[in-house]
Amino acid sequence: MKIQNPFRVGLIGTLGVGLGLLILLSVTQLSTILTYVGVALFLALGLDPIVTWLEKQKFPRWAAIITVFVAVLAVFAGLVLAVVPVIVDQVSQFIERVPAIINNVTSQDWLDAIKSNLPWLDVDTIVAGVTDAVNDFVKDPTNFGNLFGGVLAVGVAIGNGVFGVIIVLILTLYFTASLNTIKRASYQLVPATKRERYVDISEQVSQSVGRYVIGQVVLGATNGILSFIFLNIIGAPFPAVLAFLAFILSLIPLIGTISGSVIIVLVCLLLASPLTALVAAIYYLVYMQVEAYILSPRIMNRAVSVPGAVVVIAALAGGSLLGILGALVAIPVAASILLIIKQVVIPRQNEL
Repeated sequence: MKIQNPFRVGLIGTLGVGLGLLILLSVTQLSTILTYVGVALFLALGLDPIVTWLEKQKFPRWAAIITVFVAVLAVFAGLVLAVVPVIVDQVSQFIERVPAIINNVTSQDWLDAIKSNLPWLDVDTIVAGVTDAVNDFVKDPTNFGNLFGGVLAVGVAIGNGVFGVIIVLILTLYFTASLNTIKRASYQLVPATKRERYVDISEQVSQSVGRYVIGQVVLGATNGILSFIFLNIIGAPFPAVLAFLAFILSLIPLIGTISGSVIIVLVCLLLASPLTALVAAIYYLVYMQVEAYILSPRIMNRAVSVPGAVVVIAALAGGSLLGILGALVAIPVAASILLIIKQVVIPRQNEL
């Protein structure tokens, strides 16, 4: 092909590349806002089945939305008022116990036991290195400035987190109230000949995502409540903190319960006793079997159906891209893709 005006072609190409770079830069700059929007939409899809159920009970939609949000805020406020003071108190107790823990770790009896059981490990060199590092930190005043800067950064991060929670709650309320309107608007963008099929698949996807969110929260709450009761019974250290950790990590599919159980057992081993850690390990092994074969199939039977290998790959990929949020949304996204492949791609391929 003969190029009539190379300058014009080069200019248009340069502008195209510049526009592409501008779009990518804008997406990067707006990543936090896009994350807020994604989380809010995800939560709105999770609340929509409850709103729909209330509508079937003769509630007006506005009343159903208000009822659901009041219930969610009440649960959240109750959780904060009940758990946060206990967590703060137990964290304070842990900080007070840090010197005793350090003394136990650096005691001569403990070191002698390690030397006798692990003769190949140069314990003296390790202890000397740690001691020198601590002394250097204390002697250098700039380290305290860095420490203060780190504490300040943590404070800013907490403030940003609180701000993000408020924004997500506001967006969730908006998306929940206008979810049907948003759906109808998106349906109008599809050609009329394909609109019915698109609506059917979209409704299946949104229902699956909503049921998945509710199911995962129920599983996490079950693990958190049972963990709190069990850890108090066996006298584990900081039961409220560990139970809250179990609840948060259980929201992550597949690997969350395992990760939380390992952390709790290690904490019991370090801060309690080997017997307490052994009892906790046995309990969580039993609980994971109960969750995998009894609780999860019953709670998730109408949510999503994804092969185990796809679950692992999706959770790892989502976690690498978007952290905990990515791990949370990876499973319903994978289920949606599989649904589209089964109902759109494969039938179209069979027709060729």
